[in-house]
Amino acid sequence: MTSHLYDPLDASYLDGGGARAERDRTFQICSDCRICVKFCPSFKDLFKMIDERDDGAHDVTFLSDEQHKVVVDECYQCKLCFIACPYTPEQGQEWVIDFPRLMLRSLAIQAEKRDVQKGARLLARTDLQGKVATKLAPLVNRTNDVRPLRFLMEKATGISRVRLLPEYARERFSKWFARRTPALRDHAAATRVALFTTCLVEYQDPEIGKATVGVCERNGISCDLPADQVCCGMPWLDAGDVDKFREHAERNVAALVDAVKAGCDVIVPQPTCAYVMKNEVPDFLGTDDARLVAKHTFDVAEYLMARHREQPLDTNFTGPTHETITWHAACHYRAQQIGPKSRDLMALTGAKVTMVERCSAIDGTWGLRAENVEMARRIAKPLMEAVSKADTDLVAGDCHLANTAIREATGKVPSHPIQVLAAAYGLGED
Repeated sequence: MTSHLYDPLDASYLDGGGARAERDRTFQICSDCRICVKFCPSFKDLFKMIDERDDGAHDVTFLSDEQHKVVVDECYQCKLCFIACPYTPEQGQEWVIDFPRLMLRSLAIQAEKRDVQKGARLLARTDLQGKVATKLAPLVNRTNDVRPLRFLMEKATGISRVRLLPEYARERFSKWFARRTPALRDHAAATRVALFTTCLVEYQDPEIGKATVGVCERNGISCDLPADQVCCGMPWLDAGDVDKFREHAERNVAALVDAVKAGCDVIVPQPTCAYVMKNEVPDFLGTDDARLVAKHTFDVAEYLMARHREQPLDTNFTGPTHETITWHAACHYRAQQIGPKSRDLMALTGAKVTMVERCSAIDGTWGLRAENVEMARRIAKPLMEAVSKADTDLVAGDCHLANTAIREATGKVPSHPIQVLAAAYGLGED
């Protein structure tokens, strides 16, 4: 039984009238509370539309379907309102609500009517794009700086011509993993984990995956890479395509469940994908295997710091370290409610780590779409100002897409926390 209110397995999930009624109920509770106003444009515009009526907001059912659609389209699923909300199922309240899940349900209904933002479905095909782009990486990466091509790309895909895009790697992580020689000689005797590397690491930044393997093996943890993994599917949820999301979720559960049943935990080096595997996959599939995989899935820093409590990690750092680091705690990292484990991991190297808890407004592909760029930059401004003013030796962040946005806005190139630890160990790229 799902622990959430908006059950995607329920037969009425795509009922438009039911969803409208639930939005009316939820918007009234949100209007009466307003603790969420600081989080995203959905709430700011919702309350603005309610307050324009100037009747004390006693009844918000006057809002039109078009006004509802504005709220739905401006939700980019950062999940932070769910954590702050005093009316979530975990709070034991009578008026339980789950705003992000309601927006996902509403988006799915819009998608049924083919009423979703341009480019959402194109951007969701991350595996297809990655397989093609890595084969043509030098050419594809050069087109990022060619204005006429970016203009055409924006027209064709909806990806904004002005946004910096992550580059593609020449060699996919899985190919590197297959040809490497494991550092641990006694593979069978070591603690073993299964890597869910995510499409961002597989196609765009394999160095994060290499650092993960290197740090794990340095600490006696052997890494397996179960075959047939695909994108976590979050871009399909952003596009409102529940069936495609389930298709991806089923493939990933099938790829990982045997390793979990054999005693492996699953570690994930990207926060959005870890959140999806822990929360969305079990609720959208509703199977024992999905719940088992979710229970044994961890963010990579979450896993390593848990192990550190039981069996201290190697702190003999012979490579380069930093005295001060600014760390961006991304939305989906915080939404996992695991605490600042990446901060703690980097602090093992002796660094003083300053945490910045502000949104990059990328959240999957939402902030890359042309129609959302200006709004995304306004939302991300506090983060970019904090990073720009930071007088630290290094900037770090777990989310590859957020890191790319930081690079675009500030010129600073963040490292993933696991790369900070790998460098401190003196581990090379290969």
